[in-house]
Amino acid sequence: MKKIIALLFFLIFIAGCGNDEIDVDDEITVPVSVEELKPKPIEEFIDATGTLLPTKEVILRAEITGKYNLLTNPQTGKKYSLGDKVKAGQAIIKLEDPEYENTIRIDLKKLQLEQAESEFEKQKSLYDKGGVTLTELKTTELNYMDQKYTYENAQLQLDKMAVNAPFDGVIVDMPYNTPGVTVNQNTALVKIMNYEKLYLDVNLPEKQLGVVKDGQETRVMNYTLEDDTLHGKITQISPAIEQSTRTFKASLLIDNPDWKLRPGMFVKAEIVIAKKDSAIVIPKDIILSRQRGLTVFVIVKGASQERVITTGLENPDEVEIVNGLEKNERIVTKGFETLRNRQKVKIIK
Repeated sequence: MKKIIALLFFLIFIAGCGNDEIDVDDEITVPVSVEELKPKPIEEFIDATGTLLPTKEVILRAEITGKYNLLTNPQTGKKYSLGDKVKAGQAIIKLEDPEYENTIRIDLKKLQLEQAESEFEKQKSLYDKGGVTLTELKTTELNYMDQKYTYENAQLQLDKMAVNAPFDGVIVDMPYNTPGVTVNQNTALVKIMNYEKLYLDVNLPEKQLGVVKDGQETRVMNYTLEDDTLHGKITQISPAIEQSTRTFKASLLIDNPDWKLRPGMFVKAEIVIAKKDSAIVIPKDIILSRQRGLTVFVIVKGASQERVITTGLENPDEVEIVNGLEKNERIVTKGFETLRNRQKVKIIK
């Protein structure tokens, strides 16, 4: 009895398998999305990261000992503070020391200079008329030059009482000092940066040493800001390889006209090493790796057709096709994963 029951189950199983084979439809239509190939630009670039640095930066220190007096910003009508923009030569802080100022005797030296200049001009006029000798003229000229240098040196000493911006920039640090309190010589008073242009040092893989070149275009972006992409170029490339990391250093100069990116920001850089204005370009994620090579599917007369392709320039998202596809062909962008060659398809959006 057990043998008979087992035989019946076996026959039912065979019959079921046979019915499954009959139900398989080799002409199933597969839904796919397609894209018509049109020539477009493509760039190949290298990704790198680093920290932005300003092209101009200075810490201004007290050149003399004097009483601290923070000046008023004419643009705001308030005392200078962090974030204020300053122009080259603009005074930010004044150090007051009447005794130091008196020792310079700037007014006296100015009068002495004016007197020496007047005497020199008089002697020149007399020399032209034959009233004085050349020696007498040179003597007054030497005295005039001596008084001129004396006055200019006194002015330089007086200028040390003011802390002036050496270039256009913005105040990024200003340690607090109580007004009227004496600060010592060499005390740090204010830090100014100009980051209308920024520079970025990046470390690149050794294999890119022959690819990265001076003057190549770069893009720099920080993901915390909208519309943050800035443009720049490679300005320096080190010929040496760092032994521990097997990388080399390259420097990028970045235009930052709106002062949008800030020094200290961690950014991503894309170094453009090659580009074409017109090429057949497809998304990288639709390429299949088969035994015959890299393949994609195109649609011809309502059916799929598998094509072996040869690639050229590429970036993380796209790749140039140099062989295997032609413009205006329709390439499958969705539904290709289970697609077979010469299979009927239904095109969907």
